Amino acid sequence: RSGGSRSAAPGPVPEGVIRLYSMRFCPFAQRTRLVLRAKGISHEVININLKNKPDWFFEKNPFGLVPVLETSKGQLIYESPITCEYLDDAFPGRKLMPSDPYERAFQKMLLEHFSKVLYDQSLHVLGCMSLS
Repeated sequence: RSGGSRSAAPGPVPEGVIRLYSMRFCPFAQRTRLVLRAKGISHEVININLKNKPDWFFEKNPFGLVPVLETSKGQLIYESPITCEYLDDAFPGRKLMPSDPYERAFQKMLLEHFSKVLYDQSLHVLGCMSLS
């Protein structure tokens, strides 16, 4: 867990692992955690205190929001729908999104709908934000 604005940045991501910068109770970050687990992807989680973000975190995401994925190659991916799509595309095995274009679009429409419901009802309480 990050220790506030002056905490030290974590070291490099180990080979064969993906790092998730998250917040424990953020529904957007939780979505990414669920995809990591469902696909059996080896990962580590660093929880960020969104009320006292470490200065180094803005190098991971200039908006200072979670979730953020970091690969062992230093690649950074952020925004919940994008992190989930990246994981589904980049890691072979069980696909979570349908291959049929209409079915995939329908799943994305549902996801957008429920994201708006979550945002409207709970994010002010949780202190979690997303740009999507």
